Amino acid sequence: MPTSRARGVPPGDALDRAHLVHSASPRRQPLLLSTVPNPNRDLPNMNLHPVILCGGSGTRLWPLSRGAYPKQFLKLTSDHSMLQETLMRLDGIAGVQAPRVICNNEHRFLVAEQLHAIGTPPALLLLEPAGRNTAPAVAAAALSIAKDDPDGLMLVLASDHVIQDVPAFHRAIATAAQVAAQGHLATFGIIPDHPETGYGYIQQGAPVAGVAGAFAIRRFVEKPDLATAESLLASGDHLWNSGMFLMRASAYLEELRVHAPAVLEAVTRAIDLAKADLDFCRLDAGAFASAPSISIDYAVMEKTLKGVVVPVEMGWNDVGSWDALWDIHGKSADGNVMQGDVVTANVSNTFIKAEDRMVAAVGVEGLVIVETADAVLVASKQASQDVKLLVDEMKRSARTEHLTHRRVYRPWGSYESIDAGDRYQVKRITVNPGQKLSLQMHHHRAEHWIVVSGTAKVTRGDEVVLLTENQSTYIPLGVTHRLENPGKLPLQLIEVQSGSYLGEDDIVRFEDVYQRA
Repeated sequence: MPTSRARGVPPGDALDRAHLVHSASPRRQPLLLSTVPNPNRDLPNMNLHPVILCGGSGTRLWPLSRGAYPKQFLKLTSDHSMLQETLMRLDGIAGVQAPRVICNNEHRFLVAEQLHAIGTPPALLLLEPAGRNTAPAVAAAALSIAKDDPDGLMLVLASDHVIQDVPAFHRAIATAAQVAAQGHLATFGIIPDHPETGYGYIQQGAPVAGVAGAFAIRRFVEKPDLATAESLLASGDHLWNSGMFLMRASAYLEELRVHAPAVLEAVTRAIDLAKADLDFCRLDAGAFASAPSISIDYAVMEKTLKGVVVPVEMGWNDVGSWDALWDIHGKSADGNVMQGDVVTANVSNTFIKAEDRMVAAVGVEGLVIVETADAVLVASKQASQDVKLLVDEMKRSARTEHLTHRRVYRPWGSYESIDAGDRYQVKRITVNPGQKLSLQMHHHRAEHWIVVSGTAKVTRGDEVVLLTENQSTYIPLGVTHRLENPGKLPLQLIEVQSGSYLGEDDIVRFEDVYQRA
């Protein structure tokens, strides 16, 4: 990796101009958690608006994380997805409002479904028409918050991080809220316990007057090489950059106006021209695409004189690789993490996950082995950051395994490919209770549906029929049709497609309750 490169406000007189400090403090002493405020007692009397960034692709966790179902929707560390865990760990904080979630169009129904499953209705689901990095995404959320609650605080969180010490996280939020209420822009710096080349760093400066546990930011440091990471760790005043923030929405917008006006102008137009779509807010595609693609750090935090960092130890991990996932799980005496149907002999320091079949390993050390229904990954733990190179190769080769699993999720349920050959394909389809597919037709294929369980309401041309277990119907090529589940239980059926072309893009929709194209 390239050597580190410092950016942003230089140490020295700029800190005094920011009016943040009352004395110089070049070195950080370890922060005692007992000195951090109680979140339910010491939060300012303001609403706290969570903003959840949910647009990541998680390519380093392939083959589990894929474009259509990335890591934030996966159950990697508990019985809940990482998105759900992100929201659930806010329980118990005073003043927390309904979240604003920012995601891309393809994942909008996944987000809505996962929030519904944990009983967390969103204040707003913002749909990005294109990825433009974090500064424009957060600007869209900030504009909506500032309109509803000008003095409200905005807590910006990634949807795919692990935080094991939730009380410490709550205490850090209480500290950050105090400085944010004064107009500062706070970020959370993770107190490092080893030299890490996969994270950027923040050098903390002098303490913020009147707020224990908050410090001015001296500089940001790019992801370093190992030697530089070791020196940063030894310095005692560098923290891992968590990418989480707490600030007034209005304060962030004002700093954008000063330091990145093109971002604010483009996103303001995208909000003004946004359209409602069911429970979603679609940002205007043309306006949003005109925004510079830039992170919050580059656009604002490295330039502002109002930046503050709150150091915290809370068992944080961004789970950016299989090695990181191995690190946070409990291990056997041999240092192994085994999930699923796994049989081993003389294996050590290895992560093995079996999803569909038994995985057996013998005489190996320091590996990552991940098995899914349609792909198997074998990698050295040390090279797990390079899994993205495999994904890049799949893209160049026009393969699809980086995009979808064998089971593909849709707003109405899911389908799973069972078999395929020349001019035919077999799928297992699940339609959730009360849901329906679009009214559609195909130019190149016919379909045969066989109900396995549940009740199917089938529209076939001008005919509407109810089918139950072991009954079937045939949909000729070119005939308008629709599949619905009018019952209280999931509808399971087998679909046999036959024709000259079986791609998913051979669908002409006439009517769709989900308003898809």
